Amino acid sequence: MQLGNPNADVNKTLLLLHGFPESSFSYHAVVNGLLDIFDRIILFDMLGYGHSDKPEENYSYSLLEQADTAFEVWNHFGVKGGHLLAHDMGDSVATEIVARHESNKNPIWFSKGLQSVTLTNGSMVLELADLRIMQKILLSRFGYMLRNLTTYKIFQKQIRSAHGNDKLSEEAIQLLWEGNVLKDGVKKSYLTIKYLNDRKKFEKTRWLPALAKTKLPIHLCWGNDDAVAKIEMAHYLKKNVCKDATLTIMKGLGHFCQLGSPKEWLGYVTSYYRNTDFYSIRELE
Repeated sequence: MQLGNPNADVNKTLLLLHGFPESSFSYHAVVNGLLDIFDRIILFDMLGYGHSDKPEENYSYSLLEQADTAFEVWNHFGVKGGHLLAHDMGDSVATEIVARHESNKNPIWFSKGLQSVTLTNGSMVLELADLRIMQKILLSRFGYMLRNLTTYKIFQKQIRSAHGNDKLSEEAIQLLWEGNVLKDGVKKSYLTIKYLNDRKKFEKTRWLPALAKTKLPIHLCWGNDDAVAKIEMAHYLKKNVCKDATLTIMKGLGHFCQLGSPKEWLGYVTSYYRNTDFYSIRELE
């Protein structure tokens, strides 16, 4: 989906990536506020999520494949570059895109490249993540067995547990659930969650080194009440990986804060763009 002016400059273009178990609809309460900053927004449902297809064959749901899909969508809309903003699993897809940037593997048509990267509440250092019991079971060899057992009450309990101390409304959880049941998506969660296996495989050898190396402006924007991707994750990244990154702590906000606290989330996120002179950033060749 494309919102705003399709001819907007790359510095006024925002590329959004959603998380697990979500869809692009997770940004529905904040896109209008983001359009106060940007002239153009591109967002989409990754394969396995929301309104997208949920293939069971010939697709591994790897983060590398999801990054390929992101580029296909951006190419479809004629995107030459822009600011990247991601959440949760989308953070991992974003780090793969940064890794491609650092190895000069981005497509030729993406000629203006990334202008900045904002990462929000994602398990980017897996050993620091406090995965929920449902996530652990889905990742195990018993994950397939949950395909017909997950109910709304189980889903609700896991979402509240992951979100943290910050309250998440029943309406927000219901919207997440409705997005998950589209095209039997909730029955494919044992497949889509396998992206965490990619973190184990590529995190220390490819993705964190790329974040440490890049000269791109990096923004770590974290809800400090997140119970899964805890605030310690953001502090670790700032101290040990992307030391030049801007760190914003979203006080009192939980994991799904763009859903649970959209006004506050917008305030924290947009202040970074308002206070940074991105027009002085060199356009990438």
